[in-house]
Amino acid sequence: MSYQIPRGCQDILPEQSYAWQSLERTLREFCYLYNYDEIRTPIFEHTNVFKRENDSSDMVNKEMYTFKLENSKTSLTIRPEGTAGVVRSFVENKMYANPDLPVKLYYMGPMARHERPQKGRLRIFNQFGVECLGNKSPYTDVETIALAFSILKALGLQDLKVCLNTLGDDDSRANYRQALKDYFAPYKEELCSDCKRRYEQNPLRILDCKVDKDKECMKHVPKMKDYLNEESKTYFDTVCSLLDELEIPYEIDDQLVRGLDYYTHTVFEIVSLNKEMGAQSTVLAGGRYDGLIPYFGGPEAMSGIGWALGMERLLIALEAEGIELGQKPDLDVFVMCLDEEARTYAFKALTELRAYGYRCEMDMLGRGFKGQFKAADRSHAQFALLLGNKEAQDQTITIKNLKEKTQETIAREALIGYVDAHMEEEHEHHHQEEEE
Repeated sequence: MSYQIPRGCQDILPEQSYAWQSLERTLREFCYLYNYDEIRTPIFEHTNVFKRENDSSDMVNKEMYTFKLENSKTSLTIRPEGTAGVVRSFVENKMYANPDLPVKLYYMGPMARHERPQKGRLRIFNQFGVECLGNKSPYTDVETIALAFSILKALGLQDLKVCLNTLGDDDSRANYRQALKDYFAPYKEELCSDCKRRYEQNPLRILDCKVDKDKECMKHVPKMKDYLNEESKTYFDTVCSLLDELEIPYEIDDQLVRGLDYYTHTVFEIVSLNKEMGAQSTVLAGGRYDGLIPYFGGPEAMSGIGWALGMERLLIALEAEGIELGQKPDLDVFVMCLDEEARTYAFKALTELRAYGYRCEMDMLGRGFKGQFKAADRSHAQFALLLGNKEAQDQTITIKNLKEKTQETIAREALIGYVDAHMEEEHEHHHQEEEE
């Protein structure tokens, strides 16, 4: 029997992991600059954390991995997104009582959605996201968008566009929902089966439909901006003017409603215009949510805003623009054991080099000199230590600089000083970065 990975999943193999680590490092660095702290929540939650009453989103209705253990009535769901679990933790741990609001959190980890696998869309995927909780201000909205935009620019993405919309406050949205119901009523039978359900539950979701988007009934659909009350209009105008001040390019998209039902006021997506991305051009998306904190039992008037990005999809976008992130670093030193009796002597030298921060390897297979030398060459190490009985007896080290093709014998106690003095500059920079 052969064992294979389930459909819609992928292994991140060792040679790929360096790009992931580089990406994660950049994400963490920017969160540090913006004063965000990391939070780690469970990979599954009680189902009602995600499945709220009257939620019409596809994620909740079609894509969740929900299960009950044998002899248990408790319904659990593997997290399909990060926001709900973070807000649940924020309320459960009474972070809202923090005197220095907002609480700014970021998370990173695997999510699960049962959808049709395609490029940039997996059933198990890794998501990075931020949540700024406890502050409702256009400045917070723009700071959150600026963080997202800065990260993508720092990674090297060029062909980016911020798509922006407002869903207004509860009153504005109620008026708009009624306008949509009135507008779509004559077309109800033409809508796809999902949109017929959305018509009853939340007609805003019809605007997000991929099936009906090009149909005649969508051409003259009412625009949210025509149903905003004065407060919502002023809020959104301030967001737009602040983005102008920061010179962050954006485009208002009247049909942008986002894929989840809890959003209010500002919603946004950052898309890649690179054709290599195909249909999956959205790199990052988010928005403000007013009702989620109260839903979990937090203060009634408390609001939050956040965004998330699919890390696999972001790596595809970087690859489409020819941007390479991390690669496997070369070895500093390869330790070659020329006689079995000298193995312990070689092993101690290896251990000391690692203690001083050098990336080293040693032949553990008992290969001959030629086999070890080939392995050292493949490792791209700068130095090889050639250690046999003579070196062990004399307490010396024969050290070969594989880059400069030079070789000399030094005293055993001089090893670290010698490597320090002769190591190429890029190694020193690498160590400085690690220390910082």
